[in-house]
Amino acid sequence: MSTFRTPVGPQPSKVYWRRRLFVILGLVAVIIIVILIVNRPTGSTPVATQTPGGTSSPPAAAPTEPTAAPGETVACDPTMVTVEPTTDAAAYDAGVAPVLSFALTSRMTNPCTISAGSDQQDFIITSGSDRIWSSKDCQLDPVAATATLLPGVPLAGSSVSWDRTRSATDTCETERPQVDGGGATYRLEVNVGDVASVTQQPFILN
Repeated sequence: MSTFRTPVGPQPSKVYWRRRLFVILGLVAVIIIVILIVNRPTGSTPVATQTPGGTSSPPAAAPTEPTAAPGETVACDPTMVTVEPTTDAAAYDAGVAPVLSFALTSRMTNPCTISAGSDQQDFIITSGSDRIWSSKDCQLDPVAATATLLPGVPLAGSSVSWDRTRSATDTCETERPQVDGGGATYRLEVNVGDVASVTQQPFILN
């Protein structure tokens, strides 16, 4: 009979069986450690985006504000400022000139300054796809000015009156034609420098 199954020696057989069990358990532990080392998990890395040309590009970083101490005023990021066009009424009787204005709002976390004088302002009136009038067409003596915007607080801008005429850069010295009334709808949009209104303010001329 094999000595592996029947231990031979001066000591009882269970002593030899116990020794064999310790050796087998040691071998199993070594095998497990080797497997863990070979298959050790690694940290994941960001996946680059693949462009149609076959080259990969890193994920786009979110825009960050300029570093500033709490309460310190910084330059406004145009992408963090909104312009909301406004009119002083929703409808106007015949002969009444609409008063056009706007409000600026900053989404930044610090107060910021922006150039918002009349040299930066452009009030534009449209009807459908038809551009009717622009304050820039025949503007006289534009003035530069700086406004300070507090986070999330709308700041009212200056106002201009529209004489209900069509405008163009070549009509500044001539009499301009009046636009149609009778319930016609017009829309106001306002640009302040690089910041354009994303909405339009509708109003009616009777």
